[in-house]
Amino acid sequence: MLTDIMQAALNEQIKVEAESSQIYLAMASWAEVKGFEGIATFMFKQSDEERQHMLKLVKYVNQRGGYAVVSALDEPRLDYSSFGVLFRQLYEHEVKVSASINVLVDIALMQKDYATSNFLQWYVSEQIEEEAQAKVILDKIDLIGDSKGGLYMFDNDMKNFTSTGHNIVQ
Repeated sequence: MLTDIMQAALNEQIKVEAESSQIYLAMASWAEVKGFEGIATFMFKQSDEERQHMLKLVKYVNQRGGYAVVSALDEPRLDYSSFGVLFRQLYEHEVKVSASINVLVDIALMQKDYATSNFLQWYVSEQIEEEAQAKVILDKIDLIGDSKGGLYMFDNDMKNFTSTGHNIVQ
């Protein structure tokens, strides 16, 4: 059984994951309209993945005797001035999500809710991957600089990347 404090914290994380899905979806739409097919494909996939993270939390809260709340979301506020700026925002967002997960783990431990702490370890590991993936992408963008040919190749790589999962971090 979840404590009220733990349930409220998990419900806040449900909102964070839903917002993450929306952010990736907004980025995907921008990329698609701008002709970045690979980046759009990657972002759509990431949006779906974030939604799955949200659903996993919803099911957990409900299975533990709580009530998962699906709350309203704000429209993502993003700077679309360049694909580099977009990916930097993505990285910063993933760092923020990692911090949010860490707060959840702290709450679970303070509440002596070891089942929830154990459940959350999957999210801790997932966020390590997400941050590393975003950092590798940023490093590649820095290598490209202003090269149009480099951007074309990067966009192509992003399209191919989506079919192989998290293998961008090698």
